[in-house]
Amino acid sequence: MECLGCRIAHQIEPDVHVVYENQYLSVVLDIAPFNEGHILILPKNHYHDLEEIDEITLTEIMKASVGLSRKLKKVFNPDGITICQNGGIYNDLGHYHMHLIPRYKHDGFSWSEPIIDHKAGSRLKETQQKLVKEEEME
Repeated sequence: MECLGCRIAHQIEPDVHVVYENQYLSVVLDIAPFNEGHILILPKNHYHDLEEIDEITLTEIMKASVGLSRKLKKVFNPDGITICQNGGIYNDLGHYHMHLIPRYKHDGFSWSEPIIDHKAGSRLKETQQKLVKEEEME
C-alpha cells in the first residue's frame, strides 16, 4: 500500500494507536496531537476527498464522530470539540480523514486571519447567488 492513510487505517504503520474500529473505519490517535485525545477517523477503503466516499462509509464516519465526541467529552472534559477535515492539496495523508480535537479555553488553537484580504465578507449576497444557482448537488 502506497497511501499513508491506508497504511494507518490498516495498522501497517508502526505505533498506530487505535481507539475504535469497525469493518469500515479505523479511529486512531493523531501522532502530533493539538490536545490530548486528538483523533483521526479514517475509512479503511481508499478515498481522497469527501465527495468520493460511499453512503455507508459516510454514515459510519458520522456515527463514529458522534459517539467519539461523547467519549472525548466524558474522558477529557473539554470546553468543546473541533471537528474538521482537509481536502484537495491540504489533505496531508493523501487519504480522507476527519479530525476530532478536544478544545480548551486558551489552548492556543485558533483560526488565523487570512494572509490575503479576499474581502469575501463584503460579497455574501453574490456568493449566495452563485451557490444557489449551481444546481449540481447529489
